[in-house]
This record gives sequence, C-alpha cells and structure tokens, in this order.
Amino acid sequence: MERYAPTIKDLAPRDMVARAMANEVREGRGAGPHKDYVLLDLTHLPPEVIDAKLPDITEFARTYLGVEPYTEPVPVFPTAHYAMGGIPTNIKAEVLSDNDTVVPGLYAAGECACVSVHGANRLGTNSLLDINVFGKRAGIYAVEYSKTADFVPVPDGAIDGVVELLNHVRKSQGTEKVAVLRKELQDTMDKNAQVYRTATSLQESLDKIAELRKRYQHISIQDQGNRFNTDLLEAVELGFLLDLAEVLAYTALERKESRGGHFREDFPERDDKKFMLHSMAYKNGDKIKLGWKPVTVTNYQPMERKY
Repeated sequence: MERYAPTIKDLAPRDMVARAMANEVREGRGAGPHKDYVLLDLTHLPPEVIDAKLPDITEFARTYLGVEPYTEPVPVFPTAHYAMGGIPTNIKAEVLSDNDTVVPGLYAAGECACVSVHGANRLGTNSLLDINVFGKRAGIYAVEYSKTADFVPVPDGAIDGVVELLNHVRKSQGTEKVAVLRKELQDTMDKNAQVYRTATSLQESLDKIAELRKRYQHISIQDQGNRFNTDLLEAVELGFLLDLAEVLAYTALERKESRGGHFREDFPERDDKKFMLHSMAYKNGDKIKLGWKPVTVTNYQPMERKY
C-alpha cells in the first residue's frame, strides 16, 4: 500500500485498497501458483492482538484456507461485499416510483434500498446505521399507514406470473446447466465490471450477459419437486442475477466518470457538473431505460477526496 497510498497505507478506503490488490495481480505480482491473489501479513502482530481485534478474519483463514495467521500470510482478493444503491426511497423508507412519487404502502430499508446515505462509497459500519435507522422508520411509518389504509382487493390472476415462471423453469428440458451459466456470469463481471472498468470491458460484460440470457432459455434442473427445491431456487435466482448484472454494467457504462467504488480507467476523474446524480434504471420491455435523480445536499458539501 505504500505504492498506492503512501501517507495512509493500509488505512486507505476500501475501494483504493481493492484497486491496489487487483492491480498487483493484473501486473503479474500476484502470489500463489496462478498469481491470482495477494497476501495479507499479520505476523508482525502479537497473537493476543490478532485474537482481540481480528477474530473473524483469523477464523475464516483457518477454516477455509488452512492457514495459521499467527505465522503465515493469508491469501486475499477483492470480492463483492455490499450493494450501494437499490430501490429508491425517501427518509420515511417509502418506495418511490420515480424521483418523488410515493408507491403507497410499499417500504424498503437496508441493503436493498437507496435512501442516499452512502453516496458512491459506503463508510465502514454505515450499513448497520442504515438498517437500524431506516428499518425502524419503515416500521413506524408502515404502522401509521396501516391505521388509515383501506383493504384493496387482490387482482384476479395476481400469482399467475410467479406460477408460470416456476413451472417454466421446473419443466424446462434444455441442455444448459445453471451452475455453468452462473460461473460464466461471475467470471465476466469479475473481469470486466468489478474494481476497474472501461467502456470496452463494460460492453464486453453486456455482450456476454445478452449471450447468457439466450442460453438461460434452454436450462434444465434435476429436481422436479415442489418442496425445498434449492435446484429450482438457484435457477430462478440466476434470472434475477442476469437482470441485476445488466443494470450494473449498463449504468456504469453511461456514467463517464470515477466516483467512490465506481472507477473508470478511461474517465479517472470525478465529474460533479455532469454526474452529481443518481443513476435510475427502469425496465422498458426487454431494454433498460436510464434516468437521473438529483442528489439532495444538506449539511455536508461534496468535495474532492484527498489524502
């Protein structure tokens, strides 16, 4: 980290550390037989300090890697940790259908929602603040809403779409395997849309996602049962993963700047004049319609991040 953040080193923000790790690997300085990770060295710390301050990390290393952090460096590499952004909400946790239109009776909080308290780079522990504050608000305002809301009749055929989706996946007789498609989706997103992004890499992801969508129509599953069918669940979830991956790559391609965890090598500077906005993605048939939502600035003025 001295090479990337000489003044703060390993205390740099997680996006900077992730890019540093990924860059070491892609420039050939990775560790291991395939040079595909870097090493986290804790051996300079006394065992009692490691046990007191890093119990989860050390237990994971022992359990999953067979590495003893007291005496051995730990193989590490960036992965997806938290989703910034999500379902747009106001500070009452009410879901918005556009920039300010409330969807009556629908609330969202936590990682699935975006009330805009993280910006483009979540601070440590802010996820807990997010779910505690807005989870409680969602409950409070949902109770208030329910006191005066009228019962609404369930539309005819309300479950038909879900039943059709499940039956289609369960009865599919194709040759494509869900695990294979999911692995290819993971590989293209890791390679092209993770900590480093360019127009070329993001377009490559979108092209691959389009290919996987076609192949997804020809999947099959082994378990045909109706109870506790994880085979069916994983197949359905893959369809949702394709949707989310496409939204991520498409909006990242349109955001021609770098901001927080979104880093474009072809647009390395932050551009507040054009992109001090939330990216809003809407499903428009089989396509994505992109919109923008202004950022509400209150006590803390946006400024360039410097160290």
